[in-house]
Amino acid sequence: MTDLSGKIVAVTGASKGIGAAIVKCLGAAGADVIAHYASDRAGAEAAVADIPEGRRMLVQADFNDPRTADDFWAVATAWKGRVDTVVPNAAVMRVSGGFHASDEDWDGVWDEALRVNVLSPVRLMRNAVRSFEAQGGGVIVCLSSWSANRGSSHPEGIAYAASKAAITAAAKTIARGYATKNILTYIVAPGVVATQMSLDFAESQGGEDVVTQTLQMKEWVPPEDLGELVTFLASGKVRHLTGATIDVNGASFVH
Repeated sequence: MTDLSGKIVAVTGASKGIGAAIVKCLGAAGADVIAHYASDRAGAEAAVADIPEGRRMLVQADFNDPRTADDFWAVATAWKGRVDTVVPNAAVMRVSGGFHASDEDWDGVWDEALRVNVLSPVRLMRNAVRSFEAQGGGVIVCLSSWSANRGSSHPEGIAYAASKAAITAAAKTIARGYATKNILTYIVAPGVVATQMSLDFAESQGGEDVVTQTLQMKEWVPPEDLGELVTFLASGKVRHLTGATIDVNGASFVH
């Protein structure tokens, strides 16, 4: 098992789904965890419930305003003097605002996707890079999506797919630009994960069973798989993996 004792890790979008699974695995590995939530404090509290009180902190921030990423980072680093790993995970996925939507709906969906899925996490990573330079290194584990590489399976998901491609490119740029400064950057690209977000999207595809039959393993990715992977990456043990995109989709998309 990965030992993260003494490591301080900040995770955004920790109140449910992938983020909650990541927080639980990090806590079990001994990390001190900063868990971000937007509005669901109860969900965030449940995610950190098994982490001892002195090793957990909840921080609320609304990433609809990218500037709040600065405030979040200030609070996170002030808690114990530094952050060793940041996991930008918070995101929105709307199956609406597609090509035949009104201009108002199209603009609204794109604006939200860019603010929450791109501008806020990039601003957070910007803060992280500055801090990591000063402290001699750090780890960024960026949550992307297979839709960043293959496109969305539904045209209504175009804004989400494009936003994930943008954040992937930003993370790769950090990896290339700061590799000599011990700032390690990994991109995790999940396929269909067993979360409410994926269930909501599946409705646009004909339902859960229809989506399942398109998958090579005929099952959805358990969020715990991603939690274990992110926990390992947070250790920084495989330095030369920096810049890599790690696909987690049960061989349903291999490239």
